[in-house]
Amino acid sequence: MDKLRDIKPLLEIPDYSYYLFMGGVIFVGMVLLGLLWWVIKKGWSNRGLNQRQRDFEALKNVDWQDSKKAAYQVTFLGRKLCEDERSKEIFAQILPMLEPYKYKKEVPSVSTETLRQYNLLVHLIDESL
Repeated sequence: MDKLRDIKPLLEIPDYSYYLFMGGVIFVGMVLLGLLWWVIKKGWSNRGLNQRQRDFEALKNVDWQDSKKAAYQVTFLGRKLCEDERSKEIFAQILPMLEPYKYKKEVPSVSTETLRQYNLLVHLIDESL
């Protein structure tokens, strides 16, 4: 029998599908990573603003019936919320006024002067927000 000469051997076809698949996976992973980073960054920057608003609402709604607890709350929240010079100055003025309502077992009711300074502080912080 003679060898057949008209049948050619198989040709090698280059296969790039594995490289295309891996490139697609890496591309989609980078896009998802970038999107996740953007969402976290956006949420982190808004977190501080929302926390300031919640702290301001807590400061604004202090219950002055319990003057000891109210003095501690105003001191704590005032330190967190006072940023500009004017509000820091008013806060520094209200701190000595709050001292008689702290550190004692029995405390008197809050004076009108202290409430007036507190309302001024709330107004100044509200303007800065």
